[in-house]
Amino acid sequence: MMRPKLRLVLSLTLLLVYSSTVIAADFDRSTPERLGMSAERLQRLDSVLKSYVDNDQLAGQVVLVLRHGMIAYSATNGMRNLEAGLPMTADTIFRIASQTKAIVSTGIMILHERGQLDISHPLSRYIPEWENMNVAVANDKGGYDLEPAARPITLRHLLTHTGGMSYGSGVGSDQWQAAGFQGWYFANRDEPIGESIARMAALPLNAHPGEQWIYGYNTDILGAVIEKASGTDLYTFLRTQILEPLGMEDTHFYLPETKIDRLAIVYQPKIGGGVEAIPATDGMRSQGMYVNGPRISYSGGAGLLSTANDYASFLQMTLNGGEFNGNRILSRKTIELMTTNHLGDIPFRSGQGFGLGFSVVTDLGSRGTLGSEGEYGWGGAYHSTYWVDPTEDLVVVYFTQIIPATGLDDYAKLRSGIYQAIVD
Repeated sequence: MMRPKLRLVLSLTLLLVYSSTVIAADFDRSTPERLGMSAERLQRLDSVLKSYVDNDQLAGQVVLVLRHGMIAYSATNGMRNLEAGLPMTADTIFRIASQTKAIVSTGIMILHERGQLDISHPLSRYIPEWENMNVAVANDKGGYDLEPAARPITLRHLLTHTGGMSYGSGVGSDQWQAAGFQGWYFANRDEPIGESIARMAALPLNAHPGEQWIYGYNTDILGAVIEKASGTDLYTFLRTQILEPLGMEDTHFYLPETKIDRLAIVYQPKIGGGVEAIPATDGMRSQGMYVNGPRISYSGGAGLLSTANDYASFLQMTLNGGEFNGNRILSRKTIELMTTNHLGDIPFRSGQGFGLGFSVVTDLGSRGTLGSEGEYGWGGAYHSTYWVDPTEDLVVVYFTQIIPATGLDDYAKLRSGIYQAIVD
């Protein structure tokens, strides 16, 4: 039996309401009012988002807002490929970078539920090279000394980004650079992720495990753990256990030939205004090797490509307590554990903590933006973002492709525009 999925098509009804190209799902064509939102107020958001394209700050955008499991607002603006004259469409494929992390964290929790691993276990139980780690500590001579890690790295440390490793920066960065591990990009590597992660274990940590929140290779390491624990490669595991059950047909590490034209171009701000395509030779900021690369390395931290539809399906599964369209991925209690702050007294962002793959809003007043306590989400390096608000039964996915996102305040305007439109 074919599984239903979030599949966006043009909605003539909503085209009468919004100024930009608006898209809706064929499984439900409800009006915003029926979902407790104001169509009139959503027009404000529509105009604001479209202005970033009209003012040449962004080449294009796709935004999708679900409330009560149905589309309350959705739009495409601008172009996915300015040079070729290709418009942004509902099925445009984006490099989602660190939004990969939530999906891989879910993979870890699937194996945890099945007893194939335990998040309290030391990492070295699955990848022995990560036993007896050293930490680089700055000394008063301008260099650093190595000292034994105070405790083993656990899988829970990796899920919460407290494993002690960065993206190859900080104290000891000379060793990370010499080993070829700096930055989040793996698509150009012609070795499996497991081999890369095993080699990485010879490098010093930036902090003792469990003591600091440091953004880095934590989830890439978890991708290698999934391969060890499941006995299959990371993409096969994610495809069979998450992507296919959720109907995420357009989520890949490397694009099939038939989908290449749907991949959005990555842009950068141009001196004097406007945007320009980043040269393909410009490393991890560039168009990448998601089409013509070796297609060997599966980056669990930043490697996936996806559409707004697909990613919304994944997020709706979490909001539903682990189930979507009749397919259960995780239990409700596991989702609760993943979306609870695990940092304790470890400093993070004001008003926020970190769960098992997501940031979590713990104090709305300290955070200082519209939203709800208990909201969870994250984003990607190519200027994409998402969040889930259980209090408002809300899912938001926003995709663009620009790096760096210099001078852009569209995230804040998006958030304000969505919440000001909630009337019930």
